[in-house]
Amino acid sequence: RPAGTIRITATENAAGAVLWPALRLFLPRYPDIRVEIAVEYGLTDIVAEGYDAGVRPGDTVARGMIAVPIGPDMRMAVVGAPSYLARRPPPDRPQDLTAHECINLRLPTHGGLYAWEFERDGRAFRVRVAGRLVFNTSTRILDAAIDGFGLAYLTEQQVRPHLDSGRLVRLLAEWCPPFAGYHLYYPSRRQPPAAFALLVEALRHRPRPGSASAP
Repeated sequence: RPAGTIRITATENAAGAVLWPALRLFLPRYPDIRVEIAVEYGLTDIVAEGYDAGVRPGDTVARGMIAVPIGPDMRMAVVGAPSYLARRPPPDRPQDLTAHECINLRLPTHGGLYAWEFERDGRAFRVRVAGRLVFNTSTRILDAAIDGFGLAYLTEQQVRPHLDSGRLVRLLAEWCPPFAGYHLYYPSRRQPPAAFALLVEALRHRPRPGSASAP
């Protein structure tokens, strides 16, 4: 029966949003398959680092890799707590963020701060924001935003429950269009191991009829 260890690199949000929901159903069916997930934000060279696969948004996957969609299209969201917005007027456009306290994400690959990405009317651009808090994990950024320490730039999936509860308010939504969701990527193999092939099929995203991701 299928057996072996599968090593995957993924961002924190990808691990929680798409990998674990599938793995908790997959693993009980295949007790001899082991999965190791390394949480990283950089664009990892999976071959050099000894991983079987990686998970990143579809538009960041390197050419030459097989890329399998494992989640729906995504959107980013600029959010702030009502307590923060009571002290500062909300931004009308992304350029206004430079006058706000923003919570930054430090990227491990280059050590730099992630520039927030926006697009409108076909024009894409980035805004470098500043603030007193910098984290290397999105969970802590979310916590700080909820506590009113500044604006955050996170995936819509991460912040949705807090938008629904009123703990966060969404800003600049019209500047954050959808983009390709998470993909599992891996080098081309003539015949992948049975355990890996089974996991790929378990993770593969199958859009519901009528959904935004459906053809």
